[in-house]
Amino acid sequence: MSFDTQAENARFATHQEFPYPLLCDTGREMGLAYGATSPGKGGNAARIGVVIDTDGTVMWWGKAGVQTFAQESLAMVRS
Repeated sequence: MSFDTQAENARFATHQEFPYPLLCDTGREMGLAYGATSPGKGGNAARIGVVIDTDGTVMWWGKAGVQTFAQESLAMVRS
C-alpha cells in the first residue's frame, strides 16, 4: 500500500511485472493507523510490513526490511 494514486500504482505494478493490483492510501488513513506516517500531508511513509491471516487477524506488523520481509512473512505464514 502506498500514498500514490491508483494510476501511479498501476504504472509501478506494470513496470515491476506484479501479477496483482497494489492498494492505495491517498488519504493516509491506513498509514496513520499502522504508524507508518505522522499527521499532516508531507513526507513519505515508513516501510511497515503487515501479515494478516485468512480471518483478517493481524498476525504481525512492524518495520519491514526490503531484502528480508517476503521470506520472513512466508515463513511466518507457513508455521
